Amino acid sequence: MTALHAARGPVSGPRAAVPFLSDEVVGRQREIELLLAGLDCGAHVVLEGPPGTGKTTLLRAVAEAGGSSFVFVEGNAELTPARLVGQFDPSRVLAEGYVPETFVDGPLIEALRTGGLLYVEEVNRIPEETLNVLITVMSEAELHVPRLGRVRAAEGFRLVAAMNPFDAVGTARISSAIYDRVCRIVMGYQSHDEENDIVARRCPPVPAPWRDRVVDLVRRTREHADVRVGSSVRGAIDVVRLSVSLARIRGAEATEWRVGHDAAMAALSGRIGMHESSGRTAESVIDELYVAVFGEESAPKEPEGGEPPGEA
Repeated sequence: MTALHAARGPVSGPRAAVPFLSDEVVGRQREIELLLAGLDCGAHVVLEGPPGTGKTTLLRAVAEAGGSSFVFVEGNAELTPARLVGQFDPSRVLAEGYVPETFVDGPLIEALRTGGLLYVEEVNRIPEETLNVLITVMSEAELHVPRLGRVRAAEGFRLVAAMNPFDAVGTARISSAIYDRVCRIVMGYQSHDEENDIVARRCPPVPAPWRDRVVDLVRRTREHADVRVGSSVRGAIDVVRLSVSLARIRGAEATEWRVGHDAAMAALSGRIGMHESSGRTAESVIDELYVAVFGEESAPKEPEGGEPPGEA
């Protein structure tokens, strides 16, 4: 019985399977159950979804709940097989030779030896030769390292990879050899209420109706015709946080129209990707959506007496 299986205990209903994760992960009942089932039965898993959908948060919570070690690897073009597997320390090799004591474990060997979860982020960004190493490990549950020998996977070792299917810059298409060895869990954006809950948990206190509209604003970026990739819930978190700090600096309220507008521009304009054919800027779309959600900015009040500002 694995640590993940032991952590769950008996299951008496759909919600009873994941009570120990409710404080860490908002919603995601289906994805949690699928991930737990995949890891428990010995499968390797690919979590596929846009940024900000909680892939890393979900896996960390599952690993901690099950008492498994968690080894994180950032996927990029610089992740060579040597960096993933490890290598002999040249200075120690000169003095002691090629012995196990002079080998410095990389993240893959560390996870194999400890029976941990190896989490490879942005797996579609890593070079093909590095992917081939992962394919070998998934197929054989062991790895042969020159001069070191064979390293077998300890009980509990699992590979979980994550990828963003919408990011085409600097990425490669994952081969069928990878998909043939993993279970694929697709993670889309959460519901409005769940994203609202996430923002409430991670931000300073603000009026609930205003926070709800911030979440609505961010969700609309994913549906706009001129936007190729909208913002994740991280954008809503930053809009709220930035509004609170900006209001403090200006001596205003976070819910004031101009404070929220400036915060939204700064927090969201770099997070959305425009269709090249649209001819619009991110700022113009954010402005359009902000007005649609919060209305037009009110005109400044005239001073008492009816005289326009600045006139005697």
